[in-house]
Amino acid sequence: MIPAPRVRVKMKGIPGCPFPDTKILKLGSGTFWGRRSYQLRLSRSGTSEFVGMATYLRDNTPGKQTMAMDIARPDLVRKRRRKRIIYGASLVVIVAVVTLGLSRLKPAPPSVDSATVWARPVMRGDMLRQVHGLGTLVPAKVTSIPAISSGRVIERPILPGTPVKADTVLLVLSNPELEQQTENAKLALKADQAAYQTQKAQSESDYLGKQASLAQAEATYRQSKLQADADHQMYVKGLGPLINDQKSQASEQAAQKNLEMTQLQLVQFKKQMQTQLAQAQTKIAQDQTQLNLYQQQMSELTVRAGMNGVLQDLGTGTGIALGQEVAAGTTVADVVDPTQLWAELDIPETDAKDLLLGQSASVDTHNGIVSGRVIRINPTPVNGTVAVDVTLEGTLPKGARPNLSVEGTILIEKLTNVMYVERPVHAEADSTIGLFKIISGGKEAVRVPVKIGKVSVNTVEILGGLQVGDQVILSDMSAYDNYDRIRLD
Repeated sequence: MIPAPRVRVKMKGIPGCPFPDTKILKLGSGTFWGRRSYQLRLSRSGTSEFVGMATYLRDNTPGKQTMAMDIARPDLVRKRRRKRIIYGASLVVIVAVVTLGLSRLKPAPPSVDSATVWARPVMRGDMLRQVHGLGTLVPAKVTSIPAISSGRVIERPILPGTPVKADTVLLVLSNPELEQQTENAKLALKADQAAYQTQKAQSESDYLGKQASLAQAEATYRQSKLQADADHQMYVKGLGPLINDQKSQASEQAAQKNLEMTQLQLVQFKKQMQTQLAQAQTKIAQDQTQLNLYQQQMSELTVRAGMNGVLQDLGTGTGIALGQEVAAGTTVADVVDPTQLWAELDIPETDAKDLLLGQSASVDTHNGIVSGRVIRINPTPVNGTVAVDVTLEGTLPKGARPNLSVEGTILIEKLTNVMYVERPVHAEADSTIGLFKIISGGKEAVRVPVKIGKVSVNTVEILGGLQVGDQVILSDMSAYDNYDRIRLD
């Protein structure tokens, strides 16, 4: 294309031009297939309104000059745009209507084998409100037997579960150190007893010597007294000198003093002898006590049941093995009375809020049911459950024993003249759940909202959504949560 200067010219009567007063601005020129061509811009005369573009082809051949024009047609553009908008909007509306219609189409209800569902009728009458829990039988009386003496287990005659009496041997321990201490205590006792006998014999011999000295002093005193009396009489009668009388009186006084001293020495010696013998006896008593203690500890190396009952455990769950060292004070066995048992039940915390002491209960040992009453409620829940103790009344079923797994049911209250049904799966108190109600003669079931009141172990109170006689499916229907209707085959 050869550039050309822009020239504004007037062209009138151009064939095919809808605007005879068109201004033409030549934009360029060139040669196309041997013909001269001009690119023209058209606008209305006297305005700047754009009309279109034109290509003017000029043939060198006389009479073959032509002009082709690209003319803007805003009305046609608007018509085409309007049609496209209408067509697009219509398509959108059609798609929306079709989508809405398809969305409102109910899916075909799934088929369920009627033999796989559990259905029960709604009834009216008295309903027992109960709570249920699992647990074990616990002995009311447990005697823990400790090892009084440390030692090594050398005998284990019986195993847990064996009936025992008070003198039944449970374990035999061995303690060589204790045995040596016992022998040493025996020897010490014998030595002190011999020393006591020796001391006693010596003390008695010395006491006899003291008594002999006292007798001699008494004889000397009596002789001195007789001599003094005789010399005094001789002096009084003038038959003897005064000096003899005075000597005799002095001898008497000395003999009397010696007698008194000898008597006092005998008394003191007797007291001393008794004290020494008492000390020796005390030492013997101490030796005997020590020996008795060792002998008691030796006897306690043989561990006995101490009561009539059943051996529940050896070693409180850890077990006692032959050759094992057992420290003094360690609990080595538990003996229980199998005739005195109660049930310890674990009741869910959500069901335990209405429990009270004294409420009646029944305990199933899987070999019989025994009645009972609530005697203790643990105030602190553990792992979502509350421990409840139930004392058992009446004769225990056969096979009842400690740690036996049981099931317990506690009666909370009796509801009179209420509408109820057997407990559906996942039913909770004071809630609304969806249940399938059987209709069409048992061929179909539709989901209905059911308001649940109070719940029991096997039944629930119906507050709304069902009528007496309605058949409802109580089994787990969670697989059909997206359906409001099912077919029963």
